[in-house]
Amino acid sequence: MYKYISLFGFLLIVGSVVAQTDTTIYKVVEQMPRFPSACEALDTTLVYKQKCANQAMLEYVYQRVIYPQEAIDENIQGTAVVTFVVETDGRISQPQIVRDLGGGTGIAALGVVLQMKEESLRWIPGKQQGKAVRVQFNLPVRFKIKDPDPFILIGRDTVYTEFEKALDFKGGAEALQVYLDTALDYPTSGNDSCQMGQIDIQVLVEADGDVRILDVTDFNDLGFDFWYSAIDAATSTYGDWEPAIYQGRKVNAAFDLSLSFLPTIETCTQKVDDFITAREVADAGAVLFNDGKIEEGITKMTEAVTAFPNDAQLRIMRGQAYLNNNQLAEACVDLSLAKRIALVNWYDSVLTLICR
Repeated sequence: MYKYISLFGFLLIVGSVVAQTDTTIYKVVEQMPRFPSACEALDTTLVYKQKCANQAMLEYVYQRVIYPQEAIDENIQGTAVVTFVVETDGRISQPQIVRDLGGGTGIAALGVVLQMKEESLRWIPGKQQGKAVRVQFNLPVRFKIKDPDPFILIGRDTVYTEFEKALDFKGGAEALQVYLDTALDYPTSGNDSCQMGQIDIQVLVEADGDVRILDVTDFNDLGFDFWYSAIDAATSTYGDWEPAIYQGRKVNAAFDLSLSFLPTIETCTQKVDDFITAREVADAGAVLFNDGKIEEGITKMTEAVTAFPNDAQLRIMRGQAYLNNNQLAEACVDLSLAKRIALVNWYDSVLTLICR
């Protein structure tokens, strides 16, 4: 989905009196801090330099802030706010989120400020009575979704996301599930250790009906035998799809398949029951969390993670909850482990910010 993010205004609040050895953090000063830019070399007024610096700040933010996919999917729009202190030497300190819209928008806005610190950017400090002072700076970042293109590019493939008639399996979702239940074979190599878990396959169904694999995500590190079985089941659906239609013509479209592998031998029965129970407990925790019962929800998710600590789906679920609750260190642990297990890169940009 195409999107853009704009930054507007710099909000400074009322402050206090200058002292000789002043460690006060001011919230309004005679000369406000300015973003470092080529504007400082201009022979012009302070007012114009401030406007020029604001524009440079816009360009900096445009190039770095990423609209979180979760926020896009949930149609979350509005303004997140991050605050920080511009020290007397222009360094940035004490960055924190003061307004979070949810869906990862607060973390995305905070990421801009953390990147400034990482790049050691030195602002033009604020001044009061001609002396550099510490100033609190509130940075509003607006997130707004723009109308998307009808397709995306995945590698060299054009994959449509907007249709007059969506891609569908012949006979519908129930027929697809029945087919996959029959076509999916549990590898005998997994019985000895009762391997179980989920593999997600994204298939591309082309306009001519051909079926190809776009992506494979193994949430439980099941390994090659399971990948082969999942891919074989997915590609065997060739010829069984009603193609997507856009502007009266058949087009390429993607479809996500979730394939569960559970051993059926008797010695694995208890482990299978525990696996299913853990997912039910995690789902219940997510419901509690979304209803505002934060601690209860995370406790339930933790119960599930404790039972199956190397399940990437459970780690992602709890990690996202930690992110939304601004528990960054805990989120780092869960999401980093999920990345190692499932080899996903969904949270790479977030991990660089929260794992410090």
